[in-house]
Amino acid sequence: MVPINSTHRNSQDTRLLDALAAGNSSTRLKAALAIGTHPLPGFVDVLVERCAVEPDFFVRDMLTWALTRLPSEITVPKLRAELCSERAQARSQALHTLSKIGDKNVWPAITRSLLHDSDDEVARSAWRAAVVLAPDGEKEGLATELATQFGRGDRDVRLSLSRALVALGDVIEPILQAAMASHDPAVHAHASATRRLLHDPDAGFDLAVDEARRVVALGPDQEEATAC
Repeated sequence: MVPINSTHRNSQDTRLLDALAAGNSSTRLKAALAIGTHPLPGFVDVLVERCAVEPDFFVRDMLTWALTRLPSEITVPKLRAELCSERAQARSQALHTLSKIGDKNVWPAITRSLLHDSDDEVARSAWRAAVVLAPDGEKEGLATELATQFGRGDRDVRLSLSRALVALGDVIEPILQAAMASHDPAVHAHASATRRLLHDPDAGFDLAVDEARRVVALGPDQEEATAC
């Protein structure tokens, strides 16, 4: 005979699993919250699978939180496997969750192909995860790799790259100087804006980009004359 409490547990688990796939995002959010509040290893597969297809940002964030509540020795291998998924959201969400777990042993899994992923959301997640997981001895090499992405994407993508680089600290200074010497106006402006954020974290990114573009348009000599 199955114990009554076991039957109740199985019934409750089934309801939660059904709720994770419900059409209403609020229902899915509550289910992810409930799973994270009382985490059970048996939920890891369905949580990881749901991350790959969940359309709602807030639900995805709750799924990540629920996964961080489970033992890392269970979740990390599952999430690492998702980094090779053909589905961009699976890769992006796995990177995001791994950055929240913060297991430094994951660093080798943050490959160059992920840092250069053609999907902007995957690349942004890879940049953030890399900054969190990179050992001190790897930070300069990481900064050099990230700098090859200067000028990529729209404002949000560029801001994400700048924030990732700034989080690496002063090690990026010579790399920024080299990028600022680029003849590509977009690369120069992006690197200049990043350098301003490094030295003045309160500076607005858009203002920094606009100023950098003005310098490119006028030339440094004319900029100095204008400043006088």
